[in-house]
Amino acid sequence: MKRKIALAAASILTLAAAVVAFSQPAQAATGIRVSNGRLVEANGTALKLRGINHPHAWYATQTSSFANIKAAGANSVRVVLSGGRWTTNTASDVANVISLCKTNKLICVLENHDTTGFGEQSGSVSLDAAVNYWISIQSALTGQENYVILNIGNEPIGNNAVTPNWTDATKSAIQRLRSAGFQHTIMVDAPNWGQDWSFTMRDNAPSVLAADTTGNTIFSVHMYGVFDTAAEVNAYIDSFTSRNLALCVCEFGDNHSDGNPDEATIMAKTQTAGIGNMGWSWSGNGGGVEYLDMVTSFNPAQRSTWGNRYITGANGLSTTSTQATIYNTGGDTQAPTTPGTPTASNVTSSSLSLAWTASTDNVGVTGYDVVRVSGSTETVLASPSGNSASLTGLSAGTQYTLAVYAKDAAGNRSTRSSTVNVTTSGTGGDTQAPTTPGTPSASSVTSSSLSLSWTASTDNVAVTGYDVVRVSGSTETVLASPSGNSASLTGLTAATQYTLAVYAKDAAGNRSTRSSTVSVTTQTGGGTGGCTATYAITNQWPGGFQAGVTVTNGATASTSWTVTWTFANGQTITQIWNAQDTASGASHSVRNMGYNGNLGPNATTSFGFTGTWNNSANAVPALTCTRS
Repeated sequence: MKRKIALAAASILTLAAAVVAFSQPAQAATGIRVSNGRLVEANGTALKLRGINHPHAWYATQTSSFANIKAAGANSVRVVLSGGRWTTNTASDVANVISLCKTNKLICVLENHDTTGFGEQSGSVSLDAAVNYWISIQSALTGQENYVILNIGNEPIGNNAVTPNWTDATKSAIQRLRSAGFQHTIMVDAPNWGQDWSFTMRDNAPSVLAADTTGNTIFSVHMYGVFDTAAEVNAYIDSFTSRNLALCVCEFGDNHSDGNPDEATIMAKTQTAGIGNMGWSWSGNGGGVEYLDMVTSFNPAQRSTWGNRYITGANGLSTTSTQATIYNTGGDTQAPTTPGTPTASNVTSSSLSLAWTASTDNVGVTGYDVVRVSGSTETVLASPSGNSASLTGLSAGTQYTLAVYAKDAAGNRSTRSSTVNVTTSGTGGDTQAPTTPGTPSASSVTSSSLSLSWTASTDNVAVTGYDVVRVSGSTETVLASPSGNSASLTGLTAATQYTLAVYAKDAAGNRSTRSSTVSVTTQTGGGTGGCTATYAITNQWPGGFQAGVTVTNGATASTSWTVTWTFANGQTITQIWNAQDTASGASHSVRNMGYNGNLGPNATTSFGFTGTWNNSANAVPALTCTRS
């Protein structure tokens, strides 16, 4: 599970100092390395990471994910490890992870997740402690420089100042690893939960690189809500590439509780810039960010909207990923012949058998991918070694359009076979509910109406609609039932708080679990100059939580605003950003900063905070918004 805290970038990124060319010192090649600001293999071939993050530390038994990530088209995988914050991944376990990467022809980016949010999140550790872990498992890493990149620590500092600061701590960590004999390319994550909104990594990257005696350091930024415009994405990437500094966007998604990342620009820009990107994450997310799962329950046959976007969408893995040449045994570049059109047999309500005429290859066919075809989207259902497969777990009464690819040991893939349409028996019997919708967000709030939108749900068959409900204790009242993931609510009462949530539905009548709630207070009568504020809990963990408040101006321009509320369950605020808080017991009066008080008619701004709660109740408070 990822916990992100973002502070908005107020303007297009600019360099704090003049852009200067920076070249790494020449060194003997030891496996993967950095050359002239780009990641390359030992033979000098450019290595553009196109991969998926996998939470191995928390799901150590999901070893089939490596093959499934490869089948999705990735050339690399970023693997979550722990040195003790969670169950320790031992040297033998890490050696097995590397073996799985190599078996599946993936470059292995290994990251220590224990450092996440250091200085801000309880239980996190320093980069120095992360280095101790890498040294403790060095035996599993030595000799793997052609296949492994060592990511010292994930998101190593939160938003709080720490000593030593990011720059000094990162330099020290690199130097300790080099002194210990590590020859791998080292990857360093940015501070600010990886998002570098303070530009600390951007502005200090040259001095950090200079601390590496081999010059083989690549920088990693995580692009979530801070990077919600094309201008921000492009400027940040350009700031590195223009100075010959190696960069990877090694975490990002299509949505997040701290904002809506511009994933289209991230994917397009990294492609044109010739740098790496790695999507978060294969499966297993929790804490309200389950929408970042690319597949449901580690099942490659159940891709999410985000999974389809990253894998088969524009600039996705299917069109931009190239296998590392270290795995191209013998320089084989010839693909197998096209398999024969598959034929189906033994069709039941949940399974079928498929067979096809085998392909041939100049070296040898090593296996096949059986795919379900839906328009331009393909989903791998099986990867047998021979020319037949048994498909299970299918939906009753459902048409499947199936085709086959052949593969060889060098990673070459044939053209796709002709398709066959097969409909499973039965009339359905669908009992699987859609996934939980995203937390709704409100906009265009007046005294009698508001607009609501949320991240769409997915379903094994199809989502057919949603129920928007008002929640009052244990009572729920349906206010709207739209077919898509937005709704306009009218006929509301002025100056009234509405606690709203969403359910998703499918054609079989299955209903998802309820989304998280959002609290919205309508404007006072007329809605001609006041402001409204909405409060949403965006993340929660034992003893702590993160919340965001969106302020929406009324019909006339304002120069300042204040949002007040009283906590009912003993909550406290530990850190706030984009606003100033004055607390009196459980009551809080939060006012704007100098840069976000001026709002045009109907304009919005937001602030966020982290806090503590009693692990029993964390009710959304009623908000009052005033402005001048």
